[in-house]
Amino acid sequence: MDLKSAAYSPELFAACGMRLCEWLETYLEEKHARQGRVTPELDPSKMTAAARKWLQTTAPASEQEVHQRWSSMIATMLSHAQNLHHPHYIGHQVPAPVPIAGLCDAVGSVTNQPMAVFEMGPWATAVERALVAALGEQLGFAAGSFAGFITHGGSLANFTALLTARNVALGDTWENGVDASASPVILTQADAHYSIARAAGMLGIGTRNVIKVGLDDRRRMSAAALRTELEYARTTGRKVIAVCASCCTTPIGAFDPLEPIADLCEEFGVWLHVDAAHGGAACFSDQHRPLLNGISRADSVVWDAHKMLFVPALCAFVFYKNAVHRFEAFRQDAPYLFDPSNPGQAEFDVGLQTVECTKRAAGFGLWGVWSLFGSELFRTLVEGTFSLAQQFYEELRASEDFTPLHKPECNIVVFRYQPPTWNDVPLEELGTRQLKLRRALMESGDYYITATKLDGVGAMRVTIINPLTTIEDLRGLLDSIRQFT
Repeated sequence: MDLKSAAYSPELFAACGMRLCEWLETYLEEKHARQGRVTPELDPSKMTAAARKWLQTTAPASEQEVHQRWSSMIATMLSHAQNLHHPHYIGHQVPAPVPIAGLCDAVGSVTNQPMAVFEMGPWATAVERALVAALGEQLGFAAGSFAGFITHGGSLANFTALLTARNVALGDTWENGVDASASPVILTQADAHYSIARAAGMLGIGTRNVIKVGLDDRRRMSAAALRTELEYARTTGRKVIAVCASCCTTPIGAFDPLEPIADLCEEFGVWLHVDAAHGGAACFSDQHRPLLNGISRADSVVWDAHKMLFVPALCAFVFYKNAVHRFEAFRQDAPYLFDPSNPGQAEFDVGLQTVECTKRAAGFGLWGVWSLFGSELFRTLVEGTFSLAQQFYEELRASEDFTPLHKPECNIVVFRYQPPTWNDVPLEELGTRQLKLRRALMESGDYYITATKLDGVGAMRVTIINPLTTIEDLRGLLDSIRQFT
């Protein structure tokens, strides 16, 4: 068999594609019906060895052998997958994506539409710009006044936005490096994602110069505490690069009060950055949009479509309120990429704005879902999962052996198992028991949840991010936890 001809054969591709869809249809039907484990047996050494064994395979002798290998490969991949479409997956902030989004992404993957310059990925660039415009206006930015792009994940998005804030705040830092005499600091929500501190390290600001602003009784950034930190920085001559608010935080899903925070940032002349990676989708719901009041006053915003817009990873957006800031992150020329004979096209060359040069066409999944089903789908998914979190919270409150640790603002709920016989258990030990229960539950394969710590004490945490999860599934979770005590 001619390997090159087979590898590029449209007929072989079509046959494998149809077989893949058959496998995935069966997979989705089984998971939606709650069949099988939520998590595979998690043995990284065995998994790696199994994956390595495939790489030792000799060349196929015929197309029939390719078909056989293909079916076996797909079966192997699915049997070792984390099953986010199983309604008992209520773990990390990674959704059961709308399946058709994967098919839209496949168009970009098969045809390979890399982005850096418009002429290499023209439709991918057009799709990205259309999504940026639509989502930015949904957030409340004025049409035509803002800019944005898609990048590979919230951490990279936070880094790029804060790089822009640093360059704006410190002038020629991009060219000359960080001047230590400026004593730069970042003020951030105390429960902010770790990518904020990571960005500070990469930006030369230093993780020790990330100042955690105090929280209120709902674990939101306290405006009073922020004023104190801003006044102290001004008094001591420290340059505040940015104030980083969260909508919402990873531990409990708290939404910071953006209006008073924005007021303070304007008063002190400080860049306001909002990490809305998870909570940005609330703007599609009239019911939940007030959680984001003030977000259009932020200088930069991060929003992950691969969370609450239910598309496959990775598809993270960065927005700048002021379009002139779109080229502040990277002040470079690359004449081998960007055509000086057509300078107007540079406006469409996203490589001037992003860390990546070559970048995958990450917007096809979201664009496809939105085009097929309309934005009403996003409202339905957001409101459904947020509502279910409230129902689960009430179930926890009504139970004598579970304690919710906050009233949820979104679809994240943190709680502890504490039967009456544990009432005298020291708090630290109680937290340790939560982590052990979570581990036993996950290893059973019945449910997948995560854990967190609040004020240093362990707790269990769920993110309801599969729209097919029901209150009966969550009641079953509580029963399952009880069985492991």
